[in-house]
Amino acid sequence: MSFVNTFDNHTNCQIPVLEKFKRLLNPVNDEEFEKLAQLSAKITRQNFGYTMRLFAPLYLSNECINNCTYCGFSRSNAILRVTLNIDQIVAEAEHLHSLGFRSLLLVAGEHPKFVSEGYLEECIKAIRNFIPSIALEVGPMETSEYQKMVTSGCEALIVYQETYDRSTYKNLHTSGPKKDFNWRLECPERAYHGGFRRIGIGALFGLSEWKNEALALASHLAYLQRKCWKANYTVSFPRIRPAAGGFNPTHNLSDKDFLQLVFAFRISFPEVGIILSTRESESLRNNISKLGITSMSAGSHTEPGGYTGKGTDDLHYTVRGKRIELHSDDNPNSFCSTQSATEQFEINDARSPKEICEILIENGLDPVWKDWDQSILCSNHQNY
Repeated sequence: MSFVNTFDNHTNCQIPVLEKFKRLLNPVNDEEFEKLAQLSAKITRQNFGYTMRLFAPLYLSNECINNCTYCGFSRSNAILRVTLNIDQIVAEAEHLHSLGFRSLLLVAGEHPKFVSEGYLEECIKAIRNFIPSIALEVGPMETSEYQKMVTSGCEALIVYQETYDRSTYKNLHTSGPKKDFNWRLECPERAYHGGFRRIGIGALFGLSEWKNEALALASHLAYLQRKCWKANYTVSFPRIRPAAGGFNPTHNLSDKDFLQLVFAFRISFPEVGIILSTRESESLRNNISKLGITSMSAGSHTEPGGYTGKGTDDLHYTVRGKRIELHSDDNPNSFCSTQSATEQFEINDARSPKEICEILIENGLDPVWKDWDQSILCSNHQNY
């Protein structure tokens, strides 16, 4: 039994927390909206104190074999691609460490030729001694593969269903292993059985009607909390941003609806972390940081080598799975000297980590760079 077996009937579920969640998505007037905001802030402070966890994404590769019409890394997009080697990844991680980060999210496109067996384990092992909290956002794997990641030093997995609407999902994912809706839907459960202590789920808002997406996401979260109860969970509600391929979202999630969505999750799931990325604007991030968010990225780059410029010597195109070298008859080195790998999407808040910390402190919050260490699991501590 998995969430796949119950997913198609989730809208008929009579679980009290989901009934409460649906009510919280109903239209509200300004006074009711303000009460939701105050309640969300109060519940956040009760469960998380005045803290804000900070992390940064570190992109390893933008190679991908999937055609996902909304993603800048889509196989059909003629973009500049690169996969960082271990030394380059260490350089990126060391740079982020120098800025204060102790929590990194390793991100890669789904391509077995480039992100091949053993590569991710090498990446994790290369940085685990100075980055205590390592999370992955990569193509779904088998449970046995996840066990290798945990053994290597990874403590969290992030996997977004993108859209929970089966028809929309089929139309948006035209080729590649990501076409398998159920395989992706079961991913958090495989991650749980693989040993991850923290699992993040979410949907990419703009692909389908937002309230239906929200209810499906809440149903997924409620299921995981019941069946995979030993793990901690986070949720995220990324919204579509401009990217290679020029995808135009067919659905809109306004800022007010976005805020109400955050309030609904906070009030319904008081102990679940809520993540906010640099997809959102400066003003929205400033304001919502006080109202329900518990983890934020800062100073983000969404292209491999974006923090240090590493990897530009190996830029290339990949057309129909075949590597196409960059060259110029007049100046063979022109591409490498002036260009970088293509980003997955445009960020919206380009402020530095230092600037983000200053805003958080102004809002009465305590930026948290580190909240986890592998030594917590050390057998020497079990009797204390």
